[in-house]
Amino acid sequence: MSLDFQQVQQQVHDLGAAALTRQRLLGQRMDTASGLLQEHAQKIAELREKVQRLVQQHDPSLRCAMPVNEPLDTHHPLPALPKQAALLAADGSQIFMDRHAEVEYGLVNVGAIQMQLSTPQAPATFIRCQLLYHEQLDMLSEAMLALQRDLSERKYLAELAQNAPRPLITFTDGPMELWGARSEGGEEAQKFQESLEEYLGVLSALYEAGVVTAGYVDKPGADLVVRLLEVAGADGSELPNLRKARPLRGVTDRSLFRHRLAAGERSAVFAIQSQSIHKYAGPLALHFFYLNVGSSEQRAHLARVEIPAWVAGNPQQLDMLQAVLVDQCRILGARPYPYLLHRAHETAVVTRQDHEQVTQMIILELQRRGIAIEGQSFKQVAKDQPGRTRYSL
Repeated sequence: MSLDFQQVQQQVHDLGAAALTRQRLLGQRMDTASGLLQEHAQKIAELREKVQRLVQQHDPSLRCAMPVNEPLDTHHPLPALPKQAALLAADGSQIFMDRHAEVEYGLVNVGAIQMQLSTPQAPATFIRCQLLYHEQLDMLSEAMLALQRDLSERKYLAELAQNAPRPLITFTDGPMELWGARSEGGEEAQKFQESLEEYLGVLSALYEAGVVTAGYVDKPGADLVVRLLEVAGADGSELPNLRKARPLRGVTDRSLFRHRLAAGERSAVFAIQSQSIHKYAGPLALHFFYLNVGSSEQRAHLARVEIPAWVAGNPQQLDMLQAVLVDQCRILGARPYPYLLHRAHETAVVTRQDHEQVTQMIILELQRRGIAIEGQSFKQVAKDQPGRTRYSL
């Protein structure tokens, strides 16, 4: 036995007691946040000016929602599903390089699914995989491989979109913003910058092709709108220390909108205030809204949908995206999640069996060419032994 469950039980008891206290505190903060949302719902220009002043004078790294042109408490009912539209979704998976394995390599696998609304045709499946080896593994941390996977997803999506029918809606799982190295200098930062430039080119191609594109964030934990409400409720003397004070800490956007959006409804569209977001300029500027993809008031389920400015500024495209995402989520019934994203994940996922088979393929190829295999590290061999025993010294 590797755990002392008596110790754990006492800590579980402490956790339960703390959870009750935290629940009461969050309830109070939620009431405050709801009041601020109502009070400042119409103060769009005032809020924008206040956020900009805070960024310029006190907190240049502030990340929060920025109102665009709708009241904060706006909620849009579910539009009708378009009669015709093509849908295209992509997801990715990977094998991380492991220096303890028999051979060192990495792999990125991208799966994509395309379907046409209002037709009996089965969805079409596409797969693209890339094996990474030798110099391609230099400086390839897990974070950088994840970055390469995300970029590969979006590049493949844009490539498939070129020949897809119109109107076309594409989506991926997770935020639209590309995440990676943020520090200045170094090879990882340079690689991230190169990947970002390539990604901006992908977005530009989708924009020029008139494609509706989005990133779907399931069960979001962000507090972008809540951070905006903290700014709204702070007076001039409180703004300099607002980052430390965080009067609404713990309240999430999901909890804020959970009881404000009926099934199928979406919130207002917000822009994103962020130190890094300026790289996404003009029609590529990133926005978002919250969407209740649940089937009833009792089963609310909120997602954050991230979109570029060219979609955010087009009411027809917004309606089409809202209707399609709700329809996709209802296909899976009690577990609302876009059907095509689920299928794309199933197509892309690399199983343990897949991993072992690729490893054996590489080993056999190297042996066929007379190249010696160093084999696993002794640490990995020991970890793989069944029923390992700890010996006392």
